Amino acid sequence: MADFKLSKEEEKKIIEAIRSAEGQTSGEIRVHIQKTLTLPVYEEAAKVFLKLGMNRTDLKNGVLLFIVPNKKQFAILGDSGINQLVPENFWADCKDSIHDHFSKGQFSEGICNTLDKIGEKLAHFFPVSKDDINELSDEITYSE
Repeated sequence: MADFKLSKEEEKKIIEAIRSAEGQTSGEIRVHIQKTLTLPVYEEAAKVFLKLGMNRTDLKNGVLLFIVPNKKQFAILGDSGINQLVPENFWADCKDSIHDHFSKGQFSEGICNTLDKIGEKLAHFFPVSKDDINELSDEITYSE
């Protein structure tokens, strides 16, 4: 797993899943893949959340899917607007779903499935409006 890298086809599939999910909502979803950890996974994810500007969406409805494949760890972080509204077990259910896929080696499928679930929940609480703008890039980001 030390050389984990998504193929161009997998990246395209994930970006399409982000765009599809965001097409239903004013929420913003990002996927970040990191090679190593210097802090516990949630602390590292929180730093990336801020670095990517996810805390600056108008409705505080950004969600980050943060993945560290080499450590077999991931985190899902929602901003305050969405965290106030989703059921208490929502993020845990998303984590269980992605974990099941990852344990089978189905990385891009697990990411896309989770993006769909997040998009559906965001659409429920933050439906897309006519004047909605894409506040953040849909591209997958990477770091060491």
